[in-house]
Amino acid sequence: MGKSAKYEDLQFKVDLLLHICDMKKYPFSKMVIVKELTEKEYKEVMVLIEDLDRSFKEQKEEGLLNFESLLIQFVGLLPEKLHVEKTLQALKEEGYAPSLMKILMEHHQQFTKNS
Repeated sequence: MGKSAKYEDLQFKVDLLLHICDMKKYPFSKMVIVKELTEKEYKEVMVLIEDLDRSFKEQKEEGLLNFESLLIQFVGLLPEKLHVEKTLQALKEEGYAPSLMKILMEHHQQFTKNS
């Protein structure tokens, strides 16, 4: 079996698993698989979330109320394969940094409404 055939077989098995597993509980993980993110891209997103969450908590503690800079950072560093709004929603639903995701979604909705 050549590399192409092995890849196609592996892709078939992943697709099959996506259909039989309850992926509604894991929308971001499903997005990572469907959008074919590399392990490096996935890890970069996880580090981005950790860094932004840390910054969010520090800024909130300092009394800041505007977190647009965090949204700009998120959008700028998110892999091109991922849609900003869908990714924010999926991360929130999967439980990643819920307070941060909520505020980023609010700022994103405000930004898109004003555009």
